[in-house]
Amino acid sequence: MKHSITVLLMLISTPLMAISPEQRGLEIYQEFDRRDSGFGDVSGKMTMILSDRRGRTVQRQMRMKSMEVANDGDKNLSIFETPRDVKGTAMLTHTHKTGDDDQWLYLPRLKRVKRIVSRNKSGAFMGSEFSYEDLSSQEVEKYTYQFLREEPCTLDEKTLNCFVIERYPVDKNSGYTRHIAWLDSNHYRMVKVDYFDRRNEHIKTMTFSGYQQYLDAFWRADEMVMTNQRSAKTTRLLWSDYQFRRGLSDRDFDKNSLKRVR
Repeated sequence: MKHSITVLLMLISTPLMAISPEQRGLEIYQEFDRRDSGFGDVSGKMTMILSDRRGRTVQRQMRMKSMEVANDGDKNLSIFETPRDVKGTAMLTHTHKTGDDDQWLYLPRLKRVKRIVSRNKSGAFMGSEFSYEDLSSQEVEKYTYQFLREEPCTLDEKTLNCFVIERYPVDKNSGYTRHIAWLDSNHYRMVKVDYFDRRNEHIKTMTFSGYQQYLDAFWRADEMVMTNQRSAKTTRLLWSDYQFRRGLSDRDFDKNSLKRVR
């Protein structure tokens, strides 16, 4: 009995072990993922605007589809509609929680489907500031994490509190050594991400704005801007006409779907 009392007193007097920065970062991203799970499928329209440091722009119109997959990453299909020189070009991505993602690019002029190999996924997508890697869904398992701090941040002209978390790609073929991400601590919306290349230099920044909530659950940004820190080039993605739970199926995202796009 005396021994039991001594152990109990030791437990009471010993402070609980503080959670590690790695564990806290992981738990925040798990919550971020949990809040965006269950949408089923979604489609939308997107305008892509490429700009250089002189202000010259090129504009493209696209339509997008995405579908959740049980126990795996999302499937995504992007189809260019204008201008004429890229019309019909389509990008299909099957993201996986672990291992290499599968990506294919359909080139209508060549009537050919080109597979994007993992070692090339850091290349630019259609001349934009987005890489093929950036187009994969950001599954929790693809990174390790470290919580850095909390600090004020600005989203849609409002001052909020943000978690600041560093994440490190698990994939050795990633074009990045790390990302630093700001997530609003109330709704777990992404606010900003800084990207660091293989030399650990800050190469790009993506910002998000115009968030709207759908189905009383899922937040989507109306605008994403990727800025190249070296060239000052930007790519703006303007989203519209989100439609959820349309009943999309695996057939809408198989490799043959690339040749069926119109």
